[in-house]
Amino acid sequence: MNIKDTYKTIDTPGEEVLFKDKNSKFFGYSYPIFSEEEVKVIIDSLKKQHHAARHWCYAWQIGTEKIRYRSNDDGEPSNSAGQPIYGQIQSFQVTNILIVVVRYFGGVKLGVGGLINAYRTAAELSLEASNIVEKTINIDFCITFEYKNMNKVMRIIKERQLTITNQKLELDCKLFISVRKTIADEINDLFLALYEVEIKQLDN
Repeated sequence: MNIKDTYKTIDTPGEEVLFKDKNSKFFGYSYPIFSEEEVKVIIDSLKKQHHAARHWCYAWQIGTEKIRYRSNDDGEPSNSAGQPIYGQIQSFQVTNILIVVVRYFGGVKLGVGGLINAYRTAAELSLEASNIVEKTINIDFCITFEYKNMNKVMRIIKERQLTITNQKLELDCKLFISVRKTIADEINDLFLALYEVEIKQLDN
């Protein structure tokens, strides 16, 4: 069984893009996000920036294995804005991302079909203007041991080229490591086999 342990996302906000249709302007933006709370902050700042706009429609997705997402039409006809934006997030297979399309009404109604096309295109352009990167899905562990066992723990970490994300060296030692999901079980077993060394998987 192949375990998928990579995902695509963006590291930095993408460039502003503009799509026009019948005098309406659609500005597209993309942002990396990790929590739903960030969405409101970003939308509020865009509302200040585009205070004369009519609609601030968006879609976001967070997570790599447990996916959460939402789309918002912000006053446009149902499913004519948020869903087409979310469709592009799915099409580009990205996560931990927010896409916002800000619309200035140009006086001519586009109809539902026209709106779907405009919001979809603006979202697509904003993703094309973003730097999409591939990251690994990691499992985090905490390894607890006494100083006298430091060498045997460090030997595995060096041999397997593991990443130490944090350490607490007090009466006993705690090392926190981040391991690619595909080899997590194997690494767990290696440390379990060591005498006087404890390993515990952390909830991400």
